[in-house]
Amino acid sequence: MIDSPYNAIGGQKAVRELVDRFYDYMDGLNEVEHLRGMHARSLRVSREKLFLFLSGWLGGPDLYVQKYGHPMLRRRHLPFSIGARERDEWMHCMRSALVDVVKDEKLRSQLEQSFMSMADHMRNKAEHEADAGLRLFPGGFRPKGAR
Repeated sequence: MIDSPYNAIGGQKAVRELVDRFYDYMDGLNEVEHLRGMHARSLRVSREKLFLFLSGWLGGPDLYVQKYGHPMLRRRHLPFSIGARERDEWMHCMRSALVDVVKDEKLRSQLEQSFMSMADHMRNKAEHEADAGLRLFPGGFRPKGAR
């Protein structure tokens, strides 16, 4: 029975392959060298943590939670400056890995959308000058009834 993306893509072996392909792309593609530079020289620990996390995130065993507790994904990534560039480079690697591992196009598309939502949620920096100058109350804030 296929009751989760974890089972649909092939369980533990496929999740491990997805993670390995993801980091192989990150380590080998010139177009993501900025993202690669944000990681340690060795990707061994990153590979293991992403495998543990994705196992539970995809509906399989909650390995990350068992070992480290709640992932607090956004909080754990706050020390890193993550914007559209970092998100897009991360997604480039993940899309490539998904093509390699997930043969069902509908499932791959659904997973890609879910990964994009998660990757976009990790963004924590202003993207351009317009963002830096954002004002919530144009012209300043005045309490109701003030002149």
